[in-house]
Amino acid sequence: MDIGAFMLDSVPFARLLGISFDTVGAGTATARLPERADLHNHVGGPHAGALFSLAESASGAAMLSAFGDQLSRAVPLATSAEIRYLKLAKGEVTATATLRADRAEVLALLDEGKRPEFTIAVEIRNADGVVVSEVTVSWTLRPNR
Repeated sequence: MDIGAFMLDSVPFARLLGISFDTVGAGTATARLPERADLHNHVGGPHAGALFSLAESASGAAMLSAFGDQLSRAVPLATSAEIRYLKLAKGEVTATATLRADRAEVLALLDEGKRPEFTIAVEIRNADGVVVSEVTVSWTLRPNR
């Protein structure tokens, strides 16, 4: 499955923002938000909502790369998120998401009929490689009943 294409097909808002996926695999994903004036805020950088959407999209792709094979028995849901805006972002930005859980442990909980929870950490960097935002997205796999 091409997870980046799947994300853009199933999440039209990400497509609307122009988010693209550079890499996806093994609990990681890298997504990009283009430099577009219509995405800017009052200080000329990407709007906070656009940055959050970029990070959440990257986390979703990382989650699917780790657990997409479980979609027949569980529904993935984001349960919470925390974002820290560290510096004013300017220009194109890139979000790198990384699963912060052991896949086998998550699947063991799912096998027990439980609803595992796990986090995905995301760093958003500007074109110079400077981290402008840090995001943590909490996910769960809700077992199908």
